[in-house]
Amino acid sequence: MKRFFSNLTVQVLIAIALGIVVGLNFKQFGPTAEMISKMFISLITMLIAPIIFFTIVLGIAGMSDMKKVGRVGGKALLYFEIVTSFALIIGVTVANILKPGAGFVRQGTVDASKIVVYEKAAAEMHWGDFFAHIIPSNAFEAFAKGDILQILFFAVLFGYGLSLMGESGQPVIQLFDKLSKVFFNVMKIVMKVAPIGAFGGMAFTISKYGLKTLKPLALLMGSVYLTMFLFIFVVLNLICYLFKFSLWKYLKHIKEEILIVLGTSSSESALPGMMNKMETFGCSKSVVGLVIPTGYSFNLDGTTIYLSMCVIFLAQVFNIPLSLFQELTIIGILMVTSKGAAGVTGSGFIVLTSTLTAIKVIPVEGVAILLGVDRFMSEARAITNVIGNGVATIVIAKSEKEFTPQPDKNDDDEGTADFLKGAAKFLTTFRGGN
Repeated sequence: MKRFFSNLTVQVLIAIALGIVVGLNFKQFGPTAEMISKMFISLITMLIAPIIFFTIVLGIAGMSDMKKVGRVGGKALLYFEIVTSFALIIGVTVANILKPGAGFVRQGTVDASKIVVYEKAAAEMHWGDFFAHIIPSNAFEAFAKGDILQILFFAVLFGYGLSLMGESGQPVIQLFDKLSKVFFNVMKIVMKVAPIGAFGGMAFTISKYGLKTLKPLALLMGSVYLTMFLFIFVVLNLICYLFKFSLWKYLKHIKEEILIVLGTSSSESALPGMMNKMETFGCSKSVVGLVIPTGYSFNLDGTTIYLSMCVIFLAQVFNIPLSLFQELTIIGILMVTSKGAAGVTGSGFIVLTSTLTAIKVIPVEGVAILLGVDRFMSEARAITNVIGNGVATIVIAKSEKEFTPQPDKNDDDEGTADFLKGAAKFLTTFRGGN
């Protein structure tokens, strides 16, 4: 029993359940819960920059063929574009079939003042600026801001420069390897307080927004969650089958990261853990270092599903029929805009606003309708993003023959088995006593 409750997965699940109870019954605890959640996410984000940097540098410095770096990056970007396109098509298709916005009653006028910030950010967002932003003007500033793409770019160049040093660069590689292990050890320490972070995040969400806000948009939420489910267990499962690995085994391996994302509504909270788990699952350090950070900007499967469904939903809310050509145009625009706000706070609303502005068919102020339930859908898209990035990493590693299956560690299973044995023993004793 003790071993069972010492399991991180069990602790996080209990913490999430407690967060829901506290959020419903003690709404005044909301600000404190938000602070707890933010503190935990800050603990994670302080490790992201160094872990990404050291993982990428060590992976690239260890490659003898630098052409392989370009090949892995090219494969990853091609995979990202293909899979996110499927995500967009599925989102639009399900939204058209279920019609979550049909018959939606808009109570009062839409409060357009709430989206002024997003409209301003969308107006300032340009595709060319996104590419220009990848190159940091100051490497130290990129680390200070935690800009994943800029750190990725600098780490690739640094790793390549280190590889050119040959044997003379080995002392630096050995030092970086030790520093990398230090940061992963720090991450293990931080993960011990993950249940507290998950509790805070869930308690804050429930206390601030409440379950009543879900009723008017319950059909949209249900449609989004259903689509995410279909994407994971149909599309991603098919990809896993084609590349000969088990989706269930993979999901079991990253279950703690999934639960932490569920509790905190932040995919970044799982980034360091995902990089570590993908290595222990069998992917090489070099592939993990390139694919996972890049995927956090270019492989947002959950976000693209959410955006495509919200556009169709708003068209249905305002009774605006969209032709097939218009829907294909929306998919094309989303393929670009869904990447254009990578790493920007509130990027979901910024991208949605910019897309509505671009198509000039659906009223932009309709975004305000979604503000109340966005937090509840953010868990679904964040979890889908995390799962999709892990699958992408395994696929690229297998295609590069950089995948070595690792023996299963059954600590969690043993803990569960101990719990079940104890429960069975108790029931046997109870029956015998009667």
